[in-house]
Amino acid sequence: MNPEGKHRAGRTFAAGAVAGVMLLAALSLWSIIPLVWLWIGSQFANSQFPSIGPYLIVLFGAIASILLVAWILGRLNEVYIRLTGARDVGPIRMGWMKSLRDSEKTGDPPSLIEVVIIGSVVIAFIAFIAWFFIAAGSPLPDN
Repeated sequence: MNPEGKHRAGRTFAAGAVAGVMLLAALSLWSIIPLVWLWIGSQFANSQFPSIGPYLIVLFGAIASILLVAWILGRLNEVYIRLTGARDVGPIRMGWMKSLRDSEKTGDPPSLIEVVIIGSVVIAFIAFIAWFFIAAGSPLPDN
């Protein structure tokens, strides 16, 4: 393999790794961040009915963490663009889903950050539905 091919393969691997880290960071927006801040807030509660302090810790901590992860996602997206030179991930709409009356150009293809955020929301929603119907159990008392 020539040096240019190795360089291209390295950039492709690095771009894939950046995309994977972006997906994990986006998933943390809906899972790890809220759970960690709920746990932190619970450490400040001294009863089952605490004052407003622990609630404010959870609220502002979660918001600050989400804003930080969103900023990190933006920087990672810039790294991905520098590695690949592409601002978008290409057309997503499959050919068999197009009408014969559709125009050739239907709009700009989505960027990686859009695909990652939408994908993380879909994954989080499916995980929630699976938990709700399979693992959560019934809230009603057994009689």
